[in-house]
Amino acid sequence: MNVIATAQTGALELAQSIATAAYIVAALLFVLALAGLSKQETARRGIAYGVSGMTIALIATFLVVIARGGMVPDDVTLYLGVALLVAAIVVGAVIGLWRARKVEMTGMPELIALLHSFVGLAAVLVGWNGALYDEGIAPELVGIHHAEVFIGVFIGAVTFTGSIVAFLKLSGRMSSKPLMLPGKNLLNVGALVLFVLLTVWYVITPELWLLIVVTLLALALGWHLVASIGGGDMPVVVSMLNSYSGWAAAAAGFLLNNDLLIVTGALVGSSGAYLSYIMCKAMNRSFLSVIAGGFGIEAPRGDDEEQGEHREIDAASAAELLSGASSVIITPGYGMAVAQAQYPVADLTARLRERGVDVRFGIHPVAGRLPGHMNVLLAEAKVPYDIVLELDEINDDFSDTDVVLVIGANDTVNPAAAEDPGSPIAGMPVLHVWEARNVIVFKRSMASGYAGVQNPLFFRENTQMLFGDAKDRVEDILRAL
Repeated sequence: MNVIATAQTGALELAQSIATAAYIVAALLFVLALAGLSKQETARRGIAYGVSGMTIALIATFLVVIARGGMVPDDVTLYLGVALLVAAIVVGAVIGLWRARKVEMTGMPELIALLHSFVGLAAVLVGWNGALYDEGIAPELVGIHHAEVFIGVFIGAVTFTGSIVAFLKLSGRMSSKPLMLPGKNLLNVGALVLFVLLTVWYVITPELWLLIVVTLLALALGWHLVASIGGGDMPVVVSMLNSYSGWAAAAAGFLLNNDLLIVTGALVGSSGAYLSYIMCKAMNRSFLSVIAGGFGIEAPRGDDEEQGEHREIDAASAAELLSGASSVIITPGYGMAVAQAQYPVADLTARLRERGVDVRFGIHPVAGRLPGHMNVLLAEAKVPYDIVLELDEINDDFSDTDVVLVIGANDTVNPAAAEDPGSPIAGMPVLHVWEARNVIVFKRSMASGYAGVQNPLFFRENTQMLFGDAKDRVEDILRAL
């Protein structure tokens, strides 16, 4: 029996050593994945690094679980544990592959929000498990363990319900208008203060009812934080929830004593927070207000009313205008994604460039409903990377541009942001398309954008509206050319 026990202990130590080395390799691959995803040219490589790192982490964890199961005298328990683990991996892989193959690019924002909710829920479950089964904790670490449990459950629950609300808003199952409860900021601050007090109480006296209270408090706070944010700000919300999910994963890592989970969570949390900061600057929002969920502003009534007479243009006239142009800038938005117009837009770009026209793309940081949304669509359609430029790189060139095609964009090209101090989007950096000689706006109707703010661009003298499905209209222009 001693020989068997020694062998089992040695096997466990070997498995843990292998897992530690594997986790270091996986962590390095995750860092390389983030670096790769920062540029379009290296994005595929970044994804490959991430997939490889996660595969290594899963295999290493599986080996440790089997080795630990071998320490249990009952073989049935070992076989059952391994079977459950394999079943969980297979079910998760099948669901992930199914959703990844089925989802359209227009559905990516809500899918990502839903995935964030899974991370939050997992952190809550891990926290509760740590509270209910806390045997073997060293006496000097009991207080730290209780704090880890409480904080992990709180962050996870906030992430869970916040992500669910983001999913409902982005998928149209819930109104995109902000929830404006009386004293909403006081409610948020009060919830945070109560959380701090409850944490201290739980560390001193770890009663189960305190954990129940903080779980319910966090669930309500997560719901209220995101429900209080308007639809126009949802790209920032998705980015911030990404950060929350990272910190939730890190908290779970502390509870599970898993270094890789801590590192991975910290990477996701910090990169998501930094991306949120960049997007806040792009939308003229306060970073602290984003964290507090207090920057949702409802558009004033009557703002959706038309502000003058608009002019219309047909595809043939648009083709004629493009034929006589020497420079063209295309500014895409969510409408291009909905219409799946990126492929005819890429064909139009190629056709115009063959004729010697200088064609470039101007991408706003929050175009679409997800950071990088437009870049991915254009890369999918094989648009050359070197003609896809960010707002800061192209904004000074509009005044020297013959024609601007606004395809499905609205709030990101709204001059009210730069000219109307009373506008809900005042101060938000936008693409100055109205400075071009001619602007053609592809739109289904004269309705306001996702932020609920009317766009004065539609009524400018140098703007003409081309109504209908963006894909159909671009194809009409191609035929006319």
